[in-house]
Amino acid sequence: MAGLSDLELRRELQALGFQPGPITDTTRDVYRNKLRRLRGEARLRDEERLREETRPRGEERLREEARLREDAPLRARPAAASPRAEPWLSQPASGSAYATPGAYGDIRPSAASWLLPVDCERKTDEFCQAKQKAALLELLHELYNFLAIQAGNFECGNPENLKSKCIPVMEAQEYIANVTSSSSAKFEAALTWILSSNKDVGIWLKGEDQSELVTTVDKVVCLESARPRMGVGCRLSRALLTAVTNVLIFFWCLAFLWGLLILLKYRWRKLEEEEQAMYEMVKKIIDVVQDHYVDWEQDMERYPYVGILHVRDSLIPPQSRRRMKRVWDRAVEFLASNESRIQTESHRVAGEDMLVWRWTKPSSFSDSER
Repeated sequence: MAGLSDLELRRELQALGFQPGPITDTTRDVYRNKLRRLRGEARLRDEERLREETRPRGEERLREEARLREDAPLRARPAAASPRAEPWLSQPASGSAYATPGAYGDIRPSAASWLLPVDCERKTDEFCQAKQKAALLELLHELYNFLAIQAGNFECGNPENLKSKCIPVMEAQEYIANVTSSSSAKFEAALTWILSSNKDVGIWLKGEDQSELVTTVDKVVCLESARPRMGVGCRLSRALLTAVTNVLIFFWCLAFLWGLLILLKYRWRKLEEEEQAMYEMVKKIIDVVQDHYVDWEQDMERYPYVGILHVRDSLIPPQSRRRMKRVWDRAVEFLASNESRIQTESHRVAGEDMLVWRWTKPSSFSDSER
């Protein structure tokens, strides 16, 4: 038995009604012991069946012999033994290894004989087609389990140091050949069936460029399971990690939204303060331009207009001009579009062109308003 190959050992076990798993260095001795026990059990069953079937015929033979002895004195001469009785008369009374052809004919073949392999490679009858379909389904089932386990191991710490979840096609073929004793032609037929089938069998066939769709078997480089099979511990740890990650993401999103709300409130407050400062600046500019015009009417100023930059310099201290630049620009824009009493002009002052403001309202009305 030690000289049996893995293929012969598998066929012997299958012939005795046992379906073995992968035969490796660690399982080979276990399956040899299993084969030894199965052979012993089959031998005992066959012997018991022979004893049970030959016992009634031995009793019948004894009764026939007794009847002949009782009838012998009544006959004028010994009757010739019946041709059918002669074989029984020449054998012992008890059950023996030598049985009549009728006795052997009544023994049915053992169940193991129906498990003998049938050559259906070149046959197209219904029985062979069913056998081939069953072999194909068995091959696909083993391939699915192998790829699912490998993908699950890759995602659960990768104890086998796999480079990818996509298993090379040669490695998968060698495994299937060891487990099911299938030829490479059957393996390629299974891959062809996967490519031509519209069903989702849980196996992805990938080529060199994994983003492109594979259409022929010769372009298949590796096989990957669409449903990795992971242990309970791995599933629990991944579920816990996913839950913790989702909670952290939730709190990060909550913190981001809270910070965004605070930033928006701060921005709105700053805009309100800036708008209020702009209105205060507009009021001061109007007062400065109006006062300058009144002074000009009283011959206290040389020109009825005043430079815009001069007004800025008189209202905003030098250290605050950079911080107040946006407020000043908004105030100037507001006066240009919303204040009709102040007119923006361009004059040459001290040899330079300068934008100035001129008060256009009559001074008498201005004085009464003031």
